[in-house]
Amino acid sequence: MMALSFSFIRFHESYCISKLDSDVELMKERFSKLLLGEDMSGGGKGVSSALALSNAITNLAASVFGEQRKLEPMPPERKARWGKEIDWLLSVTDYIVEMVPSQQKSKDGVSMEIMTTRQRKDLHMDIPALRKLDAMLINCLDNFKDQNEFYYESKSDKGGAKREDDKWWLPTPKVPPNGLSDVSKKWLQFQKDSVNQVLKAAMAINAQVLSEMQIPENYIESLPKNGRSTLGDYIYKSITVEYFDPGLFLSTLDLSSEHKILELKDKIEASIVIWKRKMNNKDAKSSLLGSAVSSEKREVFEERAQTILLMLKQRFPGIPQSALDISKIQYNRDVGQAILESYSRVLESLAYTVSSRIEDVLHADAQARNPSETKNGHSARDLSDPVEPPMKYNSNNANEEIEKLNSIDASMPMTLSDFMGWTTADQGDSEQKKDPSDDSKDALKNDIKSKISGVISTDKKVPQSYIEKVENRGGSRSPTARD
Repeated sequence: MMALSFSFIRFHESYCISKLDSDVELMKERFSKLLLGEDMSGGGKGVSSALALSNAITNLAASVFGEQRKLEPMPPERKARWGKEIDWLLSVTDYIVEMVPSQQKSKDGVSMEIMTTRQRKDLHMDIPALRKLDAMLINCLDNFKDQNEFYYESKSDKGGAKREDDKWWLPTPKVPPNGLSDVSKKWLQFQKDSVNQVLKAAMAINAQVLSEMQIPENYIESLPKNGRSTLGDYIYKSITVEYFDPGLFLSTLDLSSEHKILELKDKIEASIVIWKRKMNNKDAKSSLLGSAVSSEKREVFEERAQTILLMLKQRFPGIPQSALDISKIQYNRDVGQAILESYSRVLESLAYTVSSRIEDVLHADAQARNPSETKNGHSARDLSDPVEPPMKYNSNNANEEIEKLNSIDASMPMTLSDFMGWTTADQGDSEQKKDPSDDSKDALKNDIKSKISGVISTDKKVPQSYIEKVENRGGSRSPTARD
């Protein structure tokens, strides 16, 4: 018996050592590729370190989360791989430091001020915040392990229904003939609300990081000499009218496809860059010739374009990156910003995916309850459906923001079994008492409102009328890009 135990211990030790060795070799391979800028030939044709890290995080997320087609826990091996390899890539930020003054006492008790190093401020605030958002998304998927009211039907299933929308490759969620139970439906809505908060935070972090990246010179050189040439006559005239309604303006445009939405977004962003540069006297193309448009009017046009851009981001969060964003990421040389941008972007993508999968199930439930009132071939989120806006992210309040999310996460039941037990325990209370799930939603909304009021800030130059219009549509002003 002792010999067997000793053999098991030796086997366990050798297994751990071999696993550690394999991890070390894999880590060496990953970082060698990063150091060579993805050019393993060593020919010096690799990309910058910032872009290599950005691509590494993007490719890792695609290989890990790309198969997340259902509301179910991630397989343990994929979850372990994500946790291990993202830690490797994020470890680079530990060595991106800045000098700060610090007090130190000598042996004789004399206090002196010295300069010490610490992690750069934006990384020190945002990396822990993103890690918490990451953990919340993984935990949300784990919460679906106990549910048994809906299942998925793939194309290979005999007699399985085929999706008729733009997500034909995804399995179709199936619910009982009479729909989900009230408890399951409320629990799903609770999960969706929680995921949407993660989505908003990730979108806001990503927008803030992108706004701080410098605009590449080759992008600026590719722009026309004025905003009218970029926008076209119709859009330019619509924006420069005396009384401008952004909602009415968008309703007159054809936004039926991702290509058309992205094309409009590219035009709006290009015009903003042109107008901002002219207001700052950085555009030599028109400064020599003069301009018929005053600086004050150009500032109003830029504010209106920012409002349109904001509303596009709120209504269509799943569209691809714009030409300006792609250019910034490609030519960015700040490794810290590259990591923050790519990490927040992949978490935003995962949160959007999970939210869409939840909406698929809720739509299947609505079809089962009222078949005549639902559209055939409805996707998880139509391009015309509005969504809640992301918050403008203030990195100084990152810890407070995430702690509020965690307090919601910890104080509310998350798994379906816990949720059912909690609601059942309160059924014997007075009939006048509200449903606990409604209380949870109210508490969630109150915490969200207090959180948003603490982190949203608006540019003083934006007229209050524009802010009110956007807020009435569920929006907030997007961060202003810096030249």
